[in-house]
Amino acid sequence: MDQGVAELPDWSLRDDHTAITRTFTFRNFSEAFGFMAECALVAERMNHHPEWFNVYSRVEVLLTTHDVSGLTALDLKLARAMDRAAARRGD
Repeated sequence: MDQGVAELPDWSLRDDHTAITRTFTFRNFSEAFGFMAECALVAERMNHHPEWFNVYSRVEVLLTTHDVSGLTALDLKLARAMDRAAARRGD
């Protein structure tokens, strides 16, 4: 799993190796909310939902798989999808 995390340079592995985190920053609230809406649709299709927190233009994300108390390929797949969504919005 560490190899997959290494391929996500903007994400940080939590000290206990059970989750990855990233903070996305956008130009304004509308961009941040649009990012969250797009990612919510992807997450729902995957049946894998992020823990996230939004204030104005900032979205803080934590990805982990609660069923196994750690990281799985689903977390990495959702992280890549979030990176692509953010890139379309200029993060």
